[in-house]
Amino acid sequence: MYEAKSKEIVLRKVREALAKSAPFLPPTPDFSTSVYGPLLEDLSVLFAETFIRNSGTFVYCENEEDFFDQLFEFKKERGIDNLYVWEPTLKKILHAGGINFNGTEDDFINNAQAALTTCEALVARTGSILVSSANASGRRLSVYPAMHLVVAKLSQLVPDIKQALQFVQEKYGKRLPSMLSLVSGPSRTADIEKTLVMGAHGPKELILFLVDDHSD
Repeated sequence: MYEAKSKEIVLRKVREALAKSAPFLPPTPDFSTSVYGPLLEDLSVLFAETFIRNSGTFVYCENEEDFFDQLFEFKKERGIDNLYVWEPTLKKILHAGGINFNGTEDDFINNAQAALTTCEALVARTGSILVSSANASGRRLSVYPAMHLVVAKLSQLVPDIKQALQFVQEKYGKRLPSMLSLVSGPSRTADIEKTLVMGAHGPKELILFLVDDHSD
């Protein structure tokens, strides 16, 4: 008896609700607008601050010559004897700048101390580096060595991920790379007993050399 009465109360409330006019519906959202608010800082400043907050090492280079000097000093300070570089254009530039590197895959597994690659774009809001498998560095060079060094240009800096993906779309058209990855700082995990471990699934250190090509 009690269950029947409760059921009747519920049904009555449903009938009353259906009899009322439909509630006001808000306008359809504008999906073309950004989910983020406007950026109030200079893109390069925002990127550098966020990148460093993500435990990355940021090195500003005034020009290409300054990049050679900074890279030479970094290698010397960190004792890097095996810097692997596989991209032909990058190898040509480093050779012209007098920077020693390993341009082959000889004994890569045993001696992959550090690697230097380029990237597709830099995302200011998240302090991330967008890398892909499209260049000669492939997938391994940005993942296996303990130190991942990246050289990028100021002109590759974009506000958000959306613009970074558009940048890639315009560059490759229908032949998109098989892998796109946003790298936000060194590899890390705290899956085991909530203890932070660096380099669990990739490089322990991420170093970016940002070359100012706007002053050229």
